Amino acid sequence: MFRFLFGLYKKKEQDSTFWTHLDELRKYLFRSVIVIFIFAIVAFIYKDFIFNTLILLPSDTKFITYKVFCKIGTLLNFDSLCFQPFKLDLINTEIGGQFRYHLLISTIVGIIVAFPFIAYQLWLFIKPALKEKELKSSRGIILYISGLFLFGVLFGYFLIAPLTINFLATYELSSNIKNLISVGSYISILSILTLSMGIVFELPVLIYFLTKIGLLSSSFLRNHRKHAIVIIAILAAFITPSGDAFSLLLVGFPIWMLFEISIFVSKKVEKNRKEI
Repeated sequence: MFRFLFGLYKKKEQDSTFWTHLDELRKYLFRSVIVIFIFAIVAFIYKDFIFNTLILLPSDTKFITYKVFCKIGTLLNFDSLCFQPFKLDLINTEIGGQFRYHLLISTIVGIIVAFPFIAYQLWLFIKPALKEKELKSSRGIILYISGLFLFGVLFGYFLIAPLTINFLATYELSSNIKNLISVGSYISILSILTLSMGIVFELPVLIYFLTKIGLLSSSFLRNHRKHAIVIIAILAAFITPSGDAFSLLLVGFPIWMLFEISIFVSKKVEKNRKEI
């Protein structure tokens, strides 16, 4: 009887703890949503700057990435790095399309700008569950998470997206086929490539937590280094369909460095675990 009552009490206590944690998480998520909303409103107001200076610029050869590539190509005698002139004439086929994409881009900009605050809120939620030694080893993690994400977004925007857009926009099956590209198609590929690189650059952080909970080890990553290099090379070739060695290296090298940093991070976590 006493065991049964104790079990009920323990279950009630666990349920109470669960709902308490859920309320805490809701509080931090609510704060994050508010900050995203504020930045999204600012982005919505500055529509001309967001679209004409940021969103639409990679669709023109005046974009800084194309100019830099051409200068490097001239110095190295790689003519393929000088992209052929192009400018996308985007069309809208939906009556509320432009307003919908205005809202979408404003929200995406809000998420990107608010990301450091979102990461900090999630850290505040996780922090009470960590031990003192874990807190010391996690010092500066918000800076790393935010820095990696924002650097990944910039890498995607200034390198991955322009290369992909240029290739897809100038690729043709026949000169008789004219491209009529919708603004939705353009915004989708730009936002997906940019945000996905922000997520890819979080690889060391992901490896940190997977090693922490014992799902990965540095020896596993080292043993599969060759496989990782092949996957990175395929990914770089897919992103830079022009196929020249310089472009492949420019895209593949930073991703490979992320993998090597991840091995170092995993090894450090294992070392700290042994010292505890």
